[in-house]
Amino acid sequence: MAAGGEALPRDAGGAGDVLRDLRTATAAEHGQVEATLDLMDPGLDRDRLVGVLARLHAFWSAAEAGLDEWAARHPADAAALDWTRRRRTGLYAADLSALGGSAGADRPDLPAVHGTDEALGRLYVLEGSTLGGTFIDRHLAALPGLAGGPRVRAFSPYGEDTGAMWAAFRRFTRAHVDGGGDAGRVVAAARSTFAVLADWCAPAARAQAAPA
Repeated sequence: MAAGGEALPRDAGGAGDVLRDLRTATAAEHGQVEATLDLMDPGLDRDRLVGVLARLHAFWSAAEAGLDEWAARHPADAAALDWTRRRRTGLYAADLSALGGSAGADRPDLPAVHGTDEALGRLYVLEGSTLGGTFIDRHLAALPGLAGGPRVRAFSPYGEDTGAMWAAFRRFTRAHVDGGGDAGRVVAAARSTFAVLADWCAPAARAQAAPA
Protein backbone atom coordinates (compact mmCIF):
# COMPACT_ATOMS: atom_id res chain seq x y z
CA MET A 1 0.00 0.00 0.00
CA ALA A 2 1.00 3.63 -0.35
CA ALA A 3 -0.02 7.19 0.47
CA GLY A 4 -1.28 6.12 3.84
CA GLY A 5 -3.15 3.03 2.73
CA GLU A 6 -3.44 3.01 -1.05
CA ALA A 7 -2.54 -0.25 -2.70
CA LEU A 8 0.78 -0.20 -4.50
CA PRO A 9 -0.03 -0.43 -8.23
CA ARG A 10 0.58 -3.95 -9.57
CA ASP A 11 1.27 -4.64 -13.21
CA ALA A 12 2.06 -7.83 -15.06
CA GLY A 13 4.29 -6.33 -17.74
CA GLY A 14 7.61 -7.98 -18.49
CA ALA A 15 11.10 -6.57 -18.71
CA GLY A 16 11.06 -3.16 -20.36
CA ASP A 17 7.42 -2.50 -19.44
CA VAL A 18 7.03 1.12 -18.33
CA LEU A 19 4.45 0.32 -15.64
CA ARG A 20 6.75 -2.28 -14.13
CA ASP A 21 9.62 0.20 -14.31
CA LEU A 22 7.48 2.81 -12.55
CA ARG A 23 6.49 0.43 -9.77
CA THR A 24 10.06 -0.71 -9.16
CA ALA A 25 11.68 2.72 -9.39
CA THR A 26 9.20 4.43 -7.05
CA ALA A 27 8.81 1.69 -4.40
CA ALA A 28 10.96 3.52 -1.84
CA GLU A 29 9.14 6.83 -2.35
CA HIS A 30 5.80 4.99 -2.17
CA GLY A 31 6.78 3.57 1.20
CA GLN A 32 7.95 6.93 2.49
CA VAL A 33 4.64 8.59 1.67
CA GLU A 34 2.68 5.73 3.22
CA ALA A 35 4.69 5.92 6.45
CA THR A 36 4.40 9.70 6.58
CA LEU A 37 0.63 9.89 6.20
CA ASP A 38 -0.26 6.64 8.01
CA LEU A 39 -3.94 6.99 7.22
CA MET A 40 -4.59 3.44 8.39
CA ASP A 41 -3.50 4.40 11.91
CA PRO A 42 -6.16 3.12 14.36
CA GLY A 43 -5.57 6.25 16.42
CA LEU A 44 -6.23 8.65 13.55
CA ASP A 45 -8.46 11.46 14.79
CA ARG A 46 -10.36 14.25 13.07
CA ASP A 47 -7.72 16.90 13.73
CA ARG A 48 -4.91 14.90 12.13
CA LEU A 49 -7.14 13.86 9.24
CA VAL A 50 -7.93 17.53 8.59
CA GLY A 51 -4.21 18.27 8.67
CA VAL A 52 -3.53 15.50 6.16
CA LEU A 53 -6.32 16.67 3.88
CA ALA A 54 -5.03 20.25 4.00
CA ARG A 55 -1.55 19.12 2.90
CA LEU A 56 -2.98 16.89 0.18
CA HIS A 57 -5.27 19.64 -1.07
CA ALA A 58 -2.31 21.98 -1.46
CA PHE A 59 -0.25 19.31 -3.18
CA TRP A 60 -3.03 18.33 -5.59
CA SER A 61 -3.69 21.98 -6.37
CA ALA A 62 -0.06 22.52 -7.37
CA ALA A 63 0.20 19.19 -9.19
CA GLU A 64 -2.99 19.74 -11.16
CA ALA A 65 -2.03 23.31 -12.07
CA GLY A 66 0.99 21.92 -13.91
CA LEU A 67 -1.14 19.28 -15.57
CA ASP A 68 -3.69 21.88 -16.64
CA GLU A 69 -0.88 23.76 -18.42
CA TRP A 70 0.18 20.51 -20.09
CA ALA A 71 -3.42 19.77 -21.11
CA ALA A 72 -3.72 23.17 -22.77
CA ARG A 73 -0.63 22.40 -24.88
CA HIS A 74 -1.52 18.74 -25.56
CA PRO A 75 -5.32 18.65 -25.71
CA ALA A 76 -5.54 15.38 -27.63
CA ASP A 77 -3.49 13.49 -25.05
CA ALA A 78 -5.42 15.13 -22.21
CA ALA A 79 -8.73 14.13 -23.78
CA ALA A 80 -7.55 10.57 -24.38
CA LEU A 81 -6.65 10.32 -20.68
CA ASP A 82 -9.99 11.88 -19.62
CA TRP A 83 -7.98 14.43 -17.68
CA THR A 84 -10.90 16.57 -16.52
CA ARG A 85 -12.48 13.58 -14.76
CA ARG A 86 -9.22 12.83 -12.97
CA ARG A 87 -8.96 16.23 -11.23
CA ARG A 88 -9.37 16.02 -7.44
CA THR A 89 -8.45 19.40 -5.96
CA GLY A 90 -12.13 20.26 -5.62
CA LEU A 91 -12.84 17.01 -3.78
CA TYR A 92 -10.09 17.69 -1.25
CA ALA A 93 -11.47 21.20 -0.72
CA ALA A 94 -14.98 19.82 -0.19
CA ASP A 95 -13.74 17.19 2.27
CA LEU A 96 -11.85 19.84 4.23
CA SER A 97 -14.92 22.03 4.42
CA ALA A 98 -17.15 19.13 5.51
CA LEU A 99 -14.75 18.34 8.37
CA GLY A 100 -14.50 21.95 9.49
CA GLY A 101 -11.09 22.63 7.99
CA SER A 102 -9.91 25.14 5.43
CA ALA A 103 -7.30 25.27 2.70
CA GLY A 104 -4.14 27.25 3.24
CA ALA A 105 -2.46 29.52 0.72
CA ASP A 106 0.91 27.74 0.55
CA ARG A 107 1.66 25.28 -2.24
CA PRO A 108 4.66 23.03 -2.86
CA ASP A 109 7.00 23.71 -5.76
CA LEU A 110 6.83 20.97 -8.39
CA PRO A 111 8.87 20.56 -11.58
CA ALA A 112 7.31 21.85 -14.76
CA VAL A 113 5.32 19.40 -16.89
CA HIS A 114 7.07 19.90 -20.22
CA GLY A 115 5.26 17.21 -22.15
CA THR A 116 3.24 14.01 -21.99
CA ASP A 117 6.17 12.00 -20.62
CA GLU A 118 6.26 14.21 -17.53
CA ALA A 119 2.46 14.33 -17.31
CA LEU A 120 2.25 10.54 -17.20
CA GLY A 121 4.89 10.35 -14.47
CA ARG A 122 2.96 12.81 -12.35
CA LEU A 123 -0.33 11.10 -13.06
CA TYR A 124 1.14 7.75 -12.02
CA VAL A 125 1.46 9.18 -8.51
CA LEU A 126 -1.95 10.86 -8.47
CA GLU A 127 -3.88 8.01 -10.05
CA GLY A 128 -2.09 5.24 -8.17
CA SER A 129 -3.31 6.82 -4.96
CA THR A 130 -6.92 5.92 -5.82
CA LEU A 131 -6.35 2.17 -5.78
CA GLY A 132 -6.70 1.65 -2.05
CA GLY A 133 -9.25 4.37 -1.47
CA THR A 134 -11.95 1.88 -0.55
CA PHE A 135 -9.73 0.53 2.24
CA ILE A 136 -9.19 4.04 3.58
CA ASP A 137 -12.91 4.80 3.34
CA ARG A 138 -13.75 1.65 5.31
CA HIS A 139 -11.10 2.42 7.92
CA LEU A 140 -12.25 6.01 8.41
CA ALA A 141 -15.86 4.92 8.77
CA ALA A 142 -14.90 2.59 11.62
CA LEU A 143 -12.85 5.07 13.66
CA PRO A 144 -14.63 6.23 16.84
CA GLY A 145 -13.87 9.89 16.26
CA LEU A 146 -14.96 9.83 12.62
CA ALA A 147 -17.77 7.26 12.37
CA GLY A 148 -21.08 8.81 11.45
CA GLY A 149 -19.45 11.97 10.14
CA PRO A 150 -19.26 13.18 6.55
CA ARG A 151 -17.79 10.74 4.05
CA VAL A 152 -14.38 11.70 2.73
CA ARG A 153 -14.57 11.45 -1.08
CA ALA A 154 -11.13 12.44 -2.36
CA PHE A 155 -9.41 9.14 -1.56
CA SER A 156 -11.81 7.10 -3.70
CA PRO A 157 -13.13 9.50 -6.34
CA TYR A 158 -14.22 6.95 -8.97
CA GLY A 159 -16.17 4.48 -6.88
CA GLU A 160 -16.93 1.37 -8.92
CA ASP A 161 -14.97 2.82 -11.86
CA THR A 162 -11.64 2.82 -9.99
CA GLY A 163 -10.33 -0.28 -11.74
CA ALA A 164 -11.46 0.92 -15.15
CA MET A 165 -9.85 4.34 -14.69
CA TRP A 166 -6.54 2.77 -13.65
CA ALA A 167 -6.68 0.33 -16.57
CA ALA A 168 -7.26 3.21 -18.99
CA PHE A 169 -4.27 5.07 -17.57
CA ARG A 170 -2.10 1.94 -17.93
CA ARG A 171 -3.16 1.42 -21.53
CA PHE A 172 -2.45 5.00 -22.54
CA THR A 173 0.93 5.05 -20.78
CA ARG A 174 2.10 1.85 -22.43
CA ALA A 175 0.86 2.99 -25.84
CA HIS A 176 2.57 6.36 -25.44
CA VAL A 177 5.92 4.76 -24.63
CA ASP A 178 5.53 2.12 -27.35
CA GLY A 179 4.83 4.97 -29.78
CA GLY A 180 8.09 6.77 -29.02
CA GLY A 181 7.61 8.28 -25.57
CA ASP A 182 10.57 8.36 -23.21
CA ALA A 183 10.10 5.82 -20.40
CA GLY A 184 13.05 7.28 -18.50
CA ARG A 185 11.44 10.70 -18.39
CA VAL A 186 8.13 9.19 -17.26
CA VAL A 187 9.86 7.40 -14.39
CA ALA A 188 11.94 10.46 -13.44
CA ALA A 189 8.80 12.61 -13.28
CA ALA A 190 7.06 10.07 -11.04
CA ARG A 191 10.02 9.92 -8.67
CA SER A 192 10.31 13.70 -8.42
CA THR A 193 6.57 13.98 -7.81
CA PHE A 194 6.73 11.40 -5.02
CA ALA A 195 9.72 13.18 -3.46
CA VAL A 196 7.87 16.49 -3.30
CA LEU A 197 4.76 14.76 -1.92
CA ALA A 198 6.69 13.06 0.87
CA ASP A 199 8.48 16.24 1.86
CA TRP A 200 5.34 18.35 1.67
CA CYS A 201 3.28 15.95 3.82
CA ALA A 202 5.90 15.54 6.54
CA PRO A 203 4.25 18.15 8.84
CA ALA A 204 1.06 16.03 8.88
CA ALA A 205 2.87 12.91 10.08
CA ARG A 206 1.65 11.11 13.17
CA ALA A 207 3.64 12.10 16.23
CA GLN A 208 5.91 9.26 17.28
CA ALA A 209 6.14 8.32 20.93
CA ALA A 210 9.56 8.95 22.46
CA PRO A 211 11.44 5.76 23.36
CA ALA A 212 11.31 4.77 27.02
